[in-house]
Amino acid sequence: MDNPKPATKSDCHAPQHGEPAANGKVDHSEKPLSGHGDRAKLIARLKRIEGQVRGVQRMVAEEEYCIDVLTQIAALQSALKGVGLVLLEEHMAHCVVQAARTSDQAVEEKLEEVSQAIARFTR
Repeated sequence: MDNPKPATKSDCHAPQHGEPAANGKVDHSEKPLSGHGDRAKLIARLKRIEGQVRGVQRMVAEEEYCIDVLTQIAALQSALKGVGLVLLEEHMAHCVVQAARTSDQAVEEKLEEVSQAIARFTR
């Protein structure tokens, strides 16, 4: 790693995000999506998902056919998984890469964090 560049807010979250504090703990307190792709597209996708949730709520309230409701729930799960995959890809492309530029410890912590996120995501 030649000339490691310190993390900046525009690179990945806040300047100290993911960096070990004096006590050796990683700071996860500040996690804006700065540096992560097109936030507007993610928000638009989430708003569509929100509309789908309202549609499912209406279907249940109006006692629509269970299989139709389940079909919509499956579509919602797929849409949410798509958003999660985008966030995971962006995190790896920005935060993990930035950690690799700072220190071996930072990259190890980011890789562990990503590994845990993937485990949660695939349950």
